[in-house]
Amino acid sequence: MLVLLPPSEGKASSGRGAPLKPESLSLPGLTAAREAVLTELVELCAGDEDKAREVLGLSEGLRGEVAKNAELRTAGARPAGEIYTGVLYDSLGLASLDTAAKRRAARSLLVFSGLWGAVRVTDRIPSYRCSMGVKLPGLGALGAHWRTPMASVLPEVAGSGLVLDLRSAAYAAAWKPKGEVAERTASVRVLHAPTRKVVSHFNKATKGRIVRSLLTSGAEPKGPAGLVEALRDLGYVVEAQAPAKTGQAWSLDVLVDEVH
Repeated sequence: MLVLLPPSEGKASSGRGAPLKPESLSLPGLTAAREAVLTELVELCAGDEDKAREVLGLSEGLRGEVAKNAELRTAGARPAGEIYTGVLYDSLGLASLDTAAKRRAARSLLVFSGLWGAVRVTDRIPSYRCSMGVKLPGLGALGAHWRTPMASVLPEVAGSGLVLDLRSAAYAAAWKPKGEVAERTASVRVLHAPTRKVVSHFNKATKGRIVRSLLTSGAEPKGPAGLVEALRDLGYVVEAQAPAKTGQAWSLDVLVDEVH
C-alpha cells in the first residue's frame, strides 16, 4: 500500500540536526528536479525579501519564512514526519505509533511537496515554506515542473498494490496515476454527513485518523475494493464509486458527523 499525503503549511522548526543531504533523500530519480527548485528558492529568498514574499504568497507577518528559506542548505534537518505539523498530522500522530505501525508508515507514506516533489516520512529535511501553487520566476509553476519527473518515478514507487490518494488538488496535479496504476488507486473525500459538504477541518482530521487506523490495525488491502471493506471494518462510513472506464481511479466518500 502506498499512501499519498499533502504536506502542511505549518511546520516544526528545523532543529540542530545535521544539514540537508539532497542525495540521501528517497526517490533519487527526483534529485535533479529537487536541486533546481532548491537552488532557485534559496537564491530568491537570499535576495529581495519583498519579491520573495510576493512570489511565495506570504503575508507581512511571515517575513521570517523568507529568511528560513535562504538558509535551507545549512539549516538542521529532521525526519519529514517530525517537520510536518497541522490537523492531518496531529490526527495521524506518527510519534505515538507503536514500532510495527512506525515501520509500516516508513514503508507506505509519501508526502508531496512543492520543494522536494515527494519524500518519505523518514527522509531528513529542514523546515521550509514553498507550496505547490508557487510560480518561481525561473522554473514557473511548480505543479508543472514536477509532472515529468514524477511520471517517470512514481509508477515504480507505487509497485503493484493499492494507492490511497489523500492529497489536496494542488498536490494531486503534480502526479496523476494512469493506466493500471489508476485502476488500483482510490481517492478519498471526507464529507460532513448532515450537509454532505467538504469541510476543511473534518477533511484533514479524518484523513489523518484513517491513515492511523490502517497503520495501527495492520490492514493491508490489495486494492480499492479491499480498502472499502477494511475501512468499514474499522468503523468508517464509506460510500464507494468504482470507475466507469478502465484506467480510472476509484472515488471514496467517508461520511462523518463530527470530529472531536
